[in-house]
Amino acid sequence: MVFSLLLLSMTVQAQTARQFTIDLTEDGKAQMVCFLPEQSSGKAIVGVPGGGYSVLSNTHEGTQASGWLNQQGIAYFVVNYRMPEGDRTKPVGDVEKGIRIVRDSAAVWGINPRDVGIMGFSAGGHLASVISTLSPYEVRPDFTILFYPVISMDEKVSHMWSCRNFLGEDQKNPEMVRKYSTMNAVQRHLTPPAIIIMSSDDNLVPPVTNGVEYYRAMRNAGNECALMLYPSGGHGYGFGPWFSYRDEMLSTLGKWLKARQVPNTNAIRVACIGNSITDGHGIDLAPQRGYPAQLQRMLGKDYWVKNFGVSARTMMNKGDYPYMNETAWKDALAFQPDIVVIKLGTNDSKPYNWKYGDTFKGDLEQMITTLRPDLLKPAKKKGKKSKVAEPAKPRIILCTPIPAFKSTWDISDEVIKNEIIPIQQEVAAKYGLEVIDLHTQFANDGDKMLDDGIHPDEKGVRRIAEIVAGTVKGN
Repeated sequence: MVFSLLLLSMTVQAQTARQFTIDLTEDGKAQMVCFLPEQSSGKAIVGVPGGGYSVLSNTHEGTQASGWLNQQGIAYFVVNYRMPEGDRTKPVGDVEKGIRIVRDSAAVWGINPRDVGIMGFSAGGHLASVISTLSPYEVRPDFTILFYPVISMDEKVSHMWSCRNFLGEDQKNPEMVRKYSTMNAVQRHLTPPAIIIMSSDDNLVPPVTNGVEYYRAMRNAGNECALMLYPSGGHGYGFGPWFSYRDEMLSTLGKWLKARQVPNTNAIRVACIGNSITDGHGIDLAPQRGYPAQLQRMLGKDYWVKNFGVSARTMMNKGDYPYMNETAWKDALAFQPDIVVIKLGTNDSKPYNWKYGDTFKGDLEQMITTLRPDLLKPAKKKGKKSKVAEPAKPRIILCTPIPAFKSTWDISDEVIKNEIIPIQQEVAAKYGLEVIDLHTQFANDGDKMLDDGIHPDEKGVRRIAEIVAGTVKGN
């Protein structure tokens, strides 16, 4: 036994090139233990131990994972976060700061800042799911690993003490219980891919009302999610060797991690902004099969395409569901895109929206100048160049709506063709933007539409992706 432990220690040391600890708070009450591999794959994982938000189980649910992860070339960072003690912003802030440090130090530590995941256990799984669903884009992980996670904050169907310790007095507030029951916070396209690892005989955190609920929310949103549910193992095994399915679990987890396709570190960022046609209405698993996903495959690893489409949204801020009120809009800006493809206007054509049609031009200009503030500024006089770095100036491609082959939901092709498109063309000319006339190019593609006559089917979204890809590449 002693020899086996010594051999394990030597193996870990051989795979870990450097281990050190960073204080996350000035008083050192929150720390991050860092394990950098000898040969980096560019991938990194921030570990979040469990313990019911009262203690930290940071060995088998923390540092014990370092050897296996470093052996895969994955940098690993265990966050020893502070307990809430009535203030949940403490653990949330500690983990967010850890992720920020990892991304900020990516070049030094051999990490791809676009391949930073989070791995949480039990209550730490809840905390990891909070960061994955509710945190700002800048600190949201690129993928999520959840071991037997607490998901629901309803103590009747979850782990009572995790709920009480995290929410404090807000445990009596139904709105806060719902908000932090993170299956309710999953967002299509915006919540990162996840893998959930549980055992059916877990009698501490019921899997059906917690991990399975998160899986269901992810699958219903069409987001990538895998579920590993073992027949036995109970709760709290983490990376411990006593888990009888440990080898199978590590094999599957390793394959899942290796299969993740990530953009090159210097990839051109492409933000697809739009309504349900961008979102992928009617396309099963649209985040993987919709037009932006197909655009990604067509453009390849030198591009990083993200879908910021939200169904039913309007360009107009007086519309029934304004796009610029959405989290997706904030995320699109935080993404700092190099290219923006805007496809809005279909829902604006509805009579109860188009009665505010006189605001369409101004709201379109607001979106454009928010993306490109330089378009509002007068041209600089020639002279010495400023040493201050100028903000990014993304290339903006404006798409006209595809034809409405039917007037479903009161969408009017006449309004689109005779009123909305001319405004788009006028604004594009004013600001020097590129225009893709999808309305004309799609005119003979009625056979590539769903029965509603508004949304393209899988052949139709591929057609859109081909047209957009051609423009992006300058063809």
